[in-house]
Amino acid sequence: MKTEAVKARLLEYNTPRRVVQLFSFLFFSTIIFNLGVLPLLLPVLWTGGLRGTTVGDAFTTIQLMLSGWNVAFAAFPWLALASFLIVGVLIGRAMCGWVCPFGFVQDLAGFIRRKQTDLSVRTHESLVYAKYVILALALLIPGVLYGLALKGMGSYQYAFGVFGQAPFTAVSPSDTLFSTVPRAIQSFHSTGLPNLGSDILSTLSILPPLFWVQAAIMIIVLIFAVYVPRSWCRYFCPHGAFLAIMNRFSFIGLRLEPFK
Repeated sequence: MKTEAVKARLLEYNTPRRVVQLFSFLFFSTIIFNLGVLPLLLPVLWTGGLRGTTVGDAFTTIQLMLSGWNVAFAAFPWLALASFLIVGVLIGRAMCGWVCPFGFVQDLAGFIRRKQTDLSVRTHESLVYAKYVILALALLIPGVLYGLALKGMGSYQYAFGVFGQAPFTAVSPSDTLFSTVPRAIQSFHSTGLPNLGSDILSTLSILPPLFWVQAAIMIIVLIFAVYVPRSWCRYFCPHGAFLAIMNRFSFIGLRLEPFK
């Protein structure tokens, strides 16, 4: 009975959460419908590859500004950091479960397999720190490379290419899904290549090696989400790591009380 009561209580919150996720996903995608652009940065896993998008990815902005990718924007990312701080303190990680578009995609992937896998406690405790390592590397690499560039050693930054500007975004499964793949499909139409079935080799030959790395990471992440619910959020997302730190000071949180 206790287990059934817990499931019933969670279901009360799960349905409105799905509705909010759906409308949030549509809101993030309004650029497709030409509904305008808003100068808004949010701490959600979105994409930095779309031009004129309605909502910007705050973490991508932090990486780019730390790397000094554009002299005009080579400044400390106060606004992007403020979005993490404000959202983290006000609602904590609720942003991940209710608004993040890639979190919504993960939940959809979870419906594919009815019985999902529970990781062992030891595996869970080992993986849970991975997102903090990814967060540290994503911020450290562009910052250090930009510091070297200021000292006249810009060749290191140039050697890293896109990984020197936004190392996480370069391989982010969200950026691949919402930006890289759509742009690849668009390039197929613009080059006038025949459909995939008639000339697949010619079509695939125009894709750079980085695309296959990005696609492989995205596919692995989505397959992992099919078996382990919200595995990306729990173990690998740097946004989640950032918000988890802020969650300690959040006004909103969940508390589990044992049944009496």
